[in-house]
Amino acid sequence: MFNIDLDLIKKYDKPGPRYTSYPTAPHFNESFTPEKYLDEIIRTNNEKNPPDLSLYYHLPFCDTLCYFCGCNMIITRNRDRIKDYIKYLKNEIDLLRTFIVPNRKVVQLHWGGGTPTHLDPDEISDLISYINKSFEFKPTAEEGCEIDPRGLTKEHLEALRNGGFNRISMGVQDFNEKVQVAVNRVQPEDMTRQVVSWVRELGFQSINLDLIYGLPFQSAETFAKTVDATINISPDRVAVFNYAHVPWMKKHMALIKPEDLPTPEEKLQILKMTIEKLTDAGYVFIGMDHFAKPTDELTVALREKKLYRNFQGYSTHAGADLYSMGITGISQIGKAYAQNVKKEKEYFEALNNETLPIERGVYLTEDDVLRRHVITKVMCDFELDFDSVDKKFGIEFEKYFGKGLEGMVEFIADGLVEIKNRKLAVTEMGRLLIRNIALNFDGYIERKEDTARYSRTV
Repeated sequence: MFNIDLDLIKKYDKPGPRYTSYPTAPHFNESFTPEKYLDEIIRTNNEKNPPDLSLYYHLPFCDTLCYFCGCNMIITRNRDRIKDYIKYLKNEIDLLRTFIVPNRKVVQLHWGGGTPTHLDPDEISDLISYINKSFEFKPTAEEGCEIDPRGLTKEHLEALRNGGFNRISMGVQDFNEKVQVAVNRVQPEDMTRQVVSWVRELGFQSINLDLIYGLPFQSAETFAKTVDATINISPDRVAVFNYAHVPWMKKHMALIKPEDLPTPEEKLQILKMTIEKLTDAGYVFIGMDHFAKPTDELTVALREKKLYRNFQGYSTHAGADLYSMGITGISQIGKAYAQNVKKEKEYFEALNNETLPIERGVYLTEDDVLRRHVITKVMCDFELDFDSVDKKFGIEFEKYFGKGLEGMVEFIADGLVEIKNRKLAVTEMGRLLIRNIALNFDGYIERKEDTARYSRTV
């Protein structure tokens, strides 16, 4: 059984990065131009063994507004607007395809949003066909799509499956109707179960369900019913996210009344109960907010030290270059990150001018590359071999990361980290606070610096 120490969680609950990149997105800048992005594409093309490709497509449209949503989305029922966006998405594919050498194959594909299944089945089939004709996929490619059961038909899933998709991720948040009404996302449990049944009938390899704690009217007692139902549905993976109420950043969150939210103490009780129930049911705690069955690829990758982390969260495809297409998409290519423009108008204008629609990004320094490696190892392997870092980067770890190691003293005292024989190991409880631990190796954040731009670590 996973033993949760709530006093430790309270002690370390503060804002901090999620480390889906390093440097993190707030450190991207507008001096990073499309030309710099193109230079890095060409550089990676010319490597002796160019990295495989991971493709992400941002489909931002939703039918209705979920008040808790922190995603970059557009609420619309204008089908012409959606068709125009797909047309320009194809233009971006065409433009990128001219720069990427043909022998680089796709090992991972993901559609996110918004709600990708807000496209109709014919639009889904058409876009899949265009992508499949534009890139060569490895037979073992992992192809996933985020779906919303509301308004979903079996035909949507058939279009995805026939096009090669083999993974589905679906938001549940909470099965409690009072909570659903409060956040404007009414999704009956029967609807979710029906979609899961279709997914399994059509032969998808894996299904993930997302839960959110900290929503209006939730309590440990009520959310336990949602967790029990989730365990009964038996998805391959479960993600449990903390709701961050930030109406000053996402104006629509003001539609949620602060007085309806659970207290910080109740939130921690919900988290404790959720982790204990999932692990008691046999799910492996991957880290932060991810759980997977013992046979799942994420669990296998964790066990074999092959887990990776990027803008899609934990992944099994370390080493692949991530190309993100669509508005706001963030690419990770070699030693660079590049983010697309945020507005449709700017996106369309750039592509009309046959220009990559890059708005900002960052090129990594040698220090960034080193720290990214260390943070990734800590976040994904939950251990770090100082000797291997010394050998790879030609440094003396204790000298280079003196301040970071000073920060480990408290974690060691609290039983979250162990350091022996020049090896750092994160304990089971430490995995829950892994963001706090990784923070000590971040060259941009002093531990006493105001980190209010980030979400809380628990």
